[in-house]
This record gives sequence, C-alpha cells and structure tokens, in this order.
Amino acid sequence: MNVINIEHISKIYAEKKIFDDISFGIQQGDKIGIIGINGEGKSTLLRIIAGEEVPDTGEVIRQNSLKILWLPQNPEFPEKGTVASYALEGDSQTDWQVQSYLNILGIADLDTPLSALSGGQKRKAAMAKLLSQEFDVLLLDEPTNHLDMEMTAWLEEYLRTMKKTLVMVTHDRYFLDRTVNKILEISHGKVYEYESDYSGFLELKSQREEMELASERKRQSILRMETEWAKRGCRARSTKQRARLQRLEELKNRKGPVKEQNIELESQTVRMGKKTIELHHISKSYGEKNLIRDFSYIFLKNQRVGFIGPNGCGKSTLMKIIAGILQPDSGTVERGETIRIGYFAQEEQEMDPNQRVIDYVKDIGEYFRTGEGRISASQMLERFLFTPDMQYAPIGKLSGGEKRRLYLLGVLAGEINVLIMDEAGNNLDIPTITILEDYLMSFQGIVITVSHDRYFLDDVADRIFEFDGEGNLIQYEGGYTDYLEAKKDRIVQSKGKVQNPIKKESGKDWKGQRPARLKFSFKEQREYETIDQDIAALETKIDKLDQEIEVNATNSLKLNELMGEKEKAEAALEEKMDRWVYLTELAERIEAEKNK
Repeated sequence: MNVINIEHISKIYAEKKIFDDISFGIQQGDKIGIIGINGEGKSTLLRIIAGEEVPDTGEVIRQNSLKILWLPQNPEFPEKGTVASYALEGDSQTDWQVQSYLNILGIADLDTPLSALSGGQKRKAAMAKLLSQEFDVLLLDEPTNHLDMEMTAWLEEYLRTMKKTLVMVTHDRYFLDRTVNKILEISHGKVYEYESDYSGFLELKSQREEMELASERKRQSILRMETEWAKRGCRARSTKQRARLQRLEELKNRKGPVKEQNIELESQTVRMGKKTIELHHISKSYGEKNLIRDFSYIFLKNQRVGFIGPNGCGKSTLMKIIAGILQPDSGTVERGETIRIGYFAQEEQEMDPNQRVIDYVKDIGEYFRTGEGRISASQMLERFLFTPDMQYAPIGKLSGGEKRRLYLLGVLAGEINVLIMDEAGNNLDIPTITILEDYLMSFQGIVITVSHDRYFLDDVADRIFEFDGEGNLIQYEGGYTDYLEAKKDRIVQSKGKVQNPIKKESGKDWKGQRPARLKFSFKEQREYETIDQDIAALETKIDKLDQEIEVNATNSLKLNELMGEKEKAEAALEEKMDRWVYLTELAERIEAEKNK
C-alpha cells in the first residue's frame, strides 16, 4: 500500500533543473536509499517528501494521518539551553528512551549546554530525540556522518529491524547494503528505481545503461535508414509517407541517454626521499584525558594506513600532529625534506560565500600539472564536475557536498606525496568516493586516513590502527574486514588480559614490513579475482596502440603522444604482472596449507 505518492514533480534552482517531471511511490515498509552526485537534489527530495519544501509543479500525496519525522543534515537548535531542556519532553517513558539513545550515541551529561556541543554531537542529540517519538515514515539525511563505527553498527541494526518506512540519503555503502530494500538514483533530473540493496543496484544500473545504449544504437540505425529514404526525394503525398516523415522527425527530436559524468582524478608523481614521516614516543592529553600515549611509528613509502576508534578518542588530534598543525605534549615528529603533505580536514572549511568558484581555484594556481601536461584552473574545475556556469557562481550557492568537492580539488591539486584525510567521506557522494578510491590506488605516496566508512577502509587501507580509548593504539593488518576478523581472534586469545597495544609479534615488524600471512586480505582477494581481466585489458590496449603507431608513423606529434601512452601502459602491465605472480604464489601456498 502506497503511503506517499510523488506525482509529476519538477523543481528548478538558479536555472538548474533539479527534477524534471518525476513520479514514484513509497509503500508501507519500504526502506529506501537515495543516491546521486552532490547537487543533484537528494536533500531537496527529502525536504519535499517531508513537506518542508514544495515542488514548482506536480504534487505530493500523503496518506491521511501519516506521521513523518525527519533529520536534516544540519538540524536547528535553540541558542540557549542544555541537552536535557532540548531533548527531554517531561514524559517519563519517552524521556527514558531519549536518555537511553543519548547514552548509546555517546552523550551522557544531560546538563551540557547546547552551545558547548560540536556539530556532530548536536546531530546525535537530535537523532536521540527523533527516534524516541512515534512515527510512520522516517526521513534521514546522512545519518552516519559523525558516528563512529560502534554507533553506526547500532543504528544499522535499529533501522534494519524496525517495521516502519524509511527514506534516507547516505554515502555509506555497507550501511545501504544492510538496511535498504530499494534504491532511488537521481541523475540529470530523473529518478530511477531499483528493487534492491546497494550491491544489487550496481548490477541493475549496469543492465539499465546497457539497455539504454542498445535502444540508442537501434534509434540511430533507424534514423540513418529513414534519413536515406527522405534524401531519395520521396513526396509526402500518401498518408503512409506523411506518417513516415513524421516518425523521422520524432526520431530526430528524441533524446538519447545522458552520459554519466565522472570526476577525473590523476595521481601525480612527486619524488620522495628515503626519510618519510617518523613519530617517536608521541603523547598528547587534554586535561586529565590521555588521547595518545607513547606512540611510535614510521610510515613507509606508498603505505596506506587507516585509523579508527570512538568519537573523541584522538584520531583528528593525531592527524593534526602528523600534519604539523598541532604539537605533541612529548615526543617528536620527523619529516623528510622531500615530504609534501596534503591535508583534507574533517571540519567544514571556511570559504568566502561571495567569492566565485573559479577565483577560489585560481588562488591555488592558474595552471595545474597533469599527466597530459598543464591545464587551466577552469579545466581543472571541469574535471571535478563544475560546469562553466557553476565556475562563475558565488561559492555561497553551492550545496554542502559541492563545497566539500571543491575543497577536495584544492587538496589534490597540489604537488603532494603524503595525503592525510580526516573523514574524507563526510558530505561526499558515492560516485566521488568511488573515484577517490581509484585515485588512491594509483597515488604514488603515503595515504593516512581517519574514516568510519568501512567500505572505504576495505578498499584503501593495508594496515589499521585502533584507538582503545585510553591513549593506546592497537595495530591490525589489512582492511576493515581483516581488522574485524583479527580483533575477534585477539579477544579470544587475550581471555580478558590487557593487550599490549603495539608489541612486536612473530614475523611482524612494527616499522611497516608486512608479515607473511597464509591468507588473502580483503583487498588482495578482490584484486586476485579481477587481475586476469586487468592484464588482458592492458594487453589489448597495447595492441591497439601498436596499430595506431603504425598508422601515424609519419605524424611526429601524434607518434610522440602514442609512444608516451604505450610506455605508461607497458609500465602498468609490468606492475600488474608482478602482482599476478605474487597473488598466484600466495594462492598456491594458501591452497597447499589447506590440504595439509
């Protein structure tokens, strides 16, 4: 039974068509995830469903007496008051539930002034208050932002088991996989429905795009035949001929499928000397709370390290110490002379709302070096999906996600060989995060990241440190899934004993040498499954380049370009072959171990 019907709605913002005659229904018990590129209208659609905003045309029909609750990205709060005065209603049963949720979400002191809460803590207070109320439909805009993994897991289970209707915007792909049964994708003003979780959506979307391309090829084929017929000088005397000419006009006017735009990120090689970043006995406290206690570590070239832990444990503090923004209370940080750090902070960056987007980038540089040569600030913006119209608009007109993307551009545009990211996924859309993951795979340097995005950590990290809440850091090998398995084993082995946070284990060097393990990490397993296809694709590319080189043998400019492409492809193939040898040998050893 449909509880909400969206009928032929359209919406335009600043001459940009957000929705173009879209219609869909929300059924009782649906759990819907809305995804799409930042600026496509995800939050706007939630506001329209909630009744906070009206469409320019069309209507939203809601079932009578339907109670809708929604949590925006930036809830409004009174200027004065405490957590208690804001969240508690004076009803003993409801207030008990609110306090329980507040405690789960890490807010224990109800007398804390609202003005003393961070943005993330305020969202948690709003969520606790919201979930304690009665509702039929729950609308959530980026509910996992500012939640640590334990809290995310709790919310995930709550939403998965509740019997109410859910519509939410989130970039957390594992969260989507485990909570929703329908995906709504917003793309170029249209909405596409998929009866599936996120993993199924990827396959169904691919099928849809293939069908659209097949239909477009058929349309183009018919259009060519009909055009040839018209060129032969037919006369529209008969009814059949007039109908055929009318069909030709309809074919011409029919729009083909819109090609999805993707951000183009290129990893630039910046030389790194022997010395990287070395932390020696780092400690940091605030008041009586020990955030970091005697932590030592040396980052190796091309290493990808993830840091996880509960909110407030010191993750961001450590990132700022590594970046040189904060100083430790004791210990030293040594950075090599060739180290160039790019720091992508968790906090929303202050930007002049009146400054034009293009001027923000020109303040960083008029031109930027890429693998293809120099490109202008405008061309760099286009690679990050900022159209010419958007480039000359004031920053204040950008959505929160678009501002985050602009900030990301500024960080990656610099010539860096160490990238520090603190919650990179906050307010970035799924397509951007996916492309960022691909970029990091080819980044020739060190990646240091704090993230609660489990999917991101599985894709990017090859080592994880967990803050234990008492200032110690515990080291695990592999991505997030590997961390979960290893943590379970560690708990079983410790049997209640205090675990030495960073001790040298058999066959393992704390300085960064990866241990020989007779199992694939999560990332290695995925790489092993696809490496044959990757090698075949590179071999095909090299064959095609050889053919083009032969054809353009007399064109020196084109020949140099093709030779450069071939050199890069051959280097990539050589690297893939080395990985294939390593992964194949490891697979054989794993199989031999199983058969012992």
